[in-house]
Amino acid sequence: MTQNSPLAFSGIAPEQFAALCAKAKAAGIELDGNSGTASKHGVEVRWDYAPAARQLVLEVLKTPFFIGAADVYAKLQTLVEQSLA
Repeated sequence: MTQNSPLAFSGIAPEQFAALCAKAKAAGIELDGNSGTASKHGVEVRWDYAPAARQLVLEVLKTPFFIGAADVYAKLQTLVEQSLA
């Protein structure tokens, strides 16, 4: 997976997005609003949530040399799936 291959999730209800934001905040990452960017420890991620379409797109913009984008994408995938459960 390349660094610029976004993850797209459909069927994300507003409550599920709120749960995901709460998990991110607990990890020290503020997802403020329906779109934006956040960074921590050299990893920068962009998100775009469309409540009406129930679609969430996550994209890794930057990683430090010692963390691969594929690892970050895998972690994001897991966090979203846990929020949907």
